[in-house]
Amino acid sequence: MASPRIRRLASDFELLKRTLNGSPVVQITGTAGLPPEIYQFTYSLRGLYISPTGAILERSTHVLEVNLTLDYPRRAPQCRMLTPVFHPNFDEVSVCIGDFWAASEGLDDLVFRIGRMLAYQEYNTKSPLNGLAAKWATEHKELLPVDRKEIGAAWREPVHRDESKCAEPISALSEASLSEASSSLGETEDPWSGKITIE
Repeated sequence: MASPRIRRLASDFELLKRTLNGSPVVQITGTAGLPPEIYQFTYSLRGLYISPTGAILERSTHVLEVNLTLDYPRRAPQCRMLTPVFHPNFDEVSVCIGDFWAASEGLDDLVFRIGRMLAYQEYNTKSPLNGLAAKWATEHKELLPVDRKEIGAAWREPVHRDESKCAEPISALSEASLSEASSSLGETEDPWSGKITIE
């Protein structure tokens, strides 16, 4: 008889295959283990990275590795980006998922939340992993989110998060501030068409 952990891993894999089947935003592009303990997800959405010259540039493809350790699901999965990302809650070796994780949490929910973070639909500047990205996000709210496409199931209830943890979503811009931002940028002008440099 399979252990509870193995049953959970198998259940997660089936859920992810069903949930992500045909998703235009995120796909499973690699696994290791039977059932999988390590996943590679590829996101197709707009996010940011910083070039070697210090320019903040847009990228449309992001690769995430998720490792379900021996303590999973009691402890949160270990998540790290395999492609560069410029975001307050990401660094070179980890993604700060704060209090997102609970043993009852679906792995699909976590994958979608990280997608929303990549698109700057969710971010926390109060306890960042990347202070420079937090400063930039605070100063450029009119440019955020970078991608507005729906990521994940819209019917799910939002989760209340403790502000002292590291991935508190910032509320979306109001309609008034969105129209103000679009009028200052021009109706058809894409704010990411050129590179933005850090001062």
